[in-house]
Amino acid sequence: MVSNPLPALARRIAQYRWVMRMAPIVLLLERFLRRVSRGRHGVLDLAGLPSIEITVAGRKTGIARTTSLLYVPRGDDFVIVGSNWGSPKHPVWSANLRAASTATALLKGEKFPVTVTEVTGVDRKRAWDLAVEFWPGYEMEHELSGGRIFRIFELRRS
Repeated sequence: MVSNPLPALARRIAQYRWVMRMAPIVLLLERFLRRVSRGRHGVLDLAGLPSIEITVAGRKTGIARTTSLLYVPRGDDFVIVGSNWGSPKHPVWSANLRAASTATALLKGEKFPVTVTEVTGVDRKRAWDLAVEFWPGYEMEHELSGGRIFRIFELRRS
């Protein structure tokens, strides 16, 4: 059985600062791939990394907003980190999730409801350590952000 070398390569490349400057290009490619594959595949999928699409109501408008994100598997649950490519600002989707208790997830063509919990306190440290072990680039993104405390969420199938 041949293992996929792409996840290890992606983890290594993501530790370089120049990769964060490519965010606009990657995001455009992500939207295009998601559209043509009807949500089944994105850039992270092609790199062999776990991705999930989250749809949550906008906290101000109530309009459903969909975002494709890297997730960290934790048992049957999904941990997502609001790194925003190392930007000093929190990603908008994280404010929407913070205001919601539920969302809809799309994973490999399967759509299902999730409960949303922002991870805080002692649990946050554990979730951060797990996330950095899974995706070392989060450390560099944290530095690039000026030390912003990233919002971390746990999504659990409802």
